[in-house]
Amino acid sequence: MKVSIIGGGGLVGSCTAFALQMGRVVKEIAVLDVNPELAGGQALDLLHGGALMADQVITSGSYEQIPSSDLICITAGLRRKPDESRLDLINRNVDLFLGILAEIKKAGPKKEAIVLVVSNPVDVLTYLAAQRLGLPSAQVIGLGTQLDTIRFRALIAQRLKAAPTQVNALILGEHGDSMVPIWSSASIAGLPLEKFPGWNPNLASELFTRTKGSGAEVIKKKGGAGFAVGLAIQEVIETIALDRRRILPVSSVQRGPYGIWDVAISVPTVVGRAGVVDVHQLDLWPKELQALRKSGQVLRQTIDQVLPRVAAS
Repeated sequence: MKVSIIGGGGLVGSCTAFALQMGRVVKEIAVLDVNPELAGGQALDLLHGGALMADQVITSGSYEQIPSSDLICITAGLRRKPDESRLDLINRNVDLFLGILAEIKKAGPKKEAIVLVVSNPVDVLTYLAAQRLGLPSAQVIGLGTQLDTIRFRALIAQRLKAAPTQVNALILGEHGDSMVPIWSSASIAGLPLEKFPGWNPNLASELFTRTKGSGAEVIKKKGGAGFAVGLAIQEVIETIALDRRRILPVSSVQRGPYGIWDVAISVPTVVGRAGVVDVHQLDLWPKELQALRKSGQVLRQTIDQVLPRVAAS
């Protein structure tokens, strides 16, 4: 599989490229950036480490890479400010994103190509990509709450002194302020979280609050997230490349699950080589279902505000 990373010169894009190199699954990694010198430098740095990794092809360039790409990962975007919500980014990022979509379409992607949107606000931009690119909606996926979910699991593990890989917990809904923690199915090594030693409602509230603020916390401390988001993207891309059909909390345009329609939002999604293979409706507590539907309404309101501007562009 050939993966082209648009915005590959930046922190998120370069960390994604490095994670894919370390994963040794994809055959070719193309680093694309508005700054060709930076893209070339990132690709060269990766190339120099290739002898210790897999036999991968590392290249750089621009949209001429798109026609031969099996997966197009869009990480380009303006960085979120510490006190700015992801949805506040819409006014600053939508024009940039529409320009990228136009260039992808002009270049002519493969009819079976998968597009993975990482740029924020990811759910809104995923919806726009599904509308604009002319690809089947199942082939347009947003990173969604994949990153929030791995942050959530890591923080739970840290506080309860558990193995992070044995924590099973989900964040669904918007990648932003209305995200929803799914406590009803959370567990550690198969043991329901509410039965785990040290667990209590106050700790639950504290951990979710920190998860929701994790992006702003990382931005404040180091300027932006890189390592964890790169690994989150790697898991999605390798799940597609290997047709693993794993259930991931990624964003795609919904047609009815949980009573949610015509909005890109994260629900339990079976991901494989064709993109979105299926969507599962897990049993949720009533309050979780209500919160998930409300998250969909929040995103629908934002999309309705954006569409007139998009139509005029």
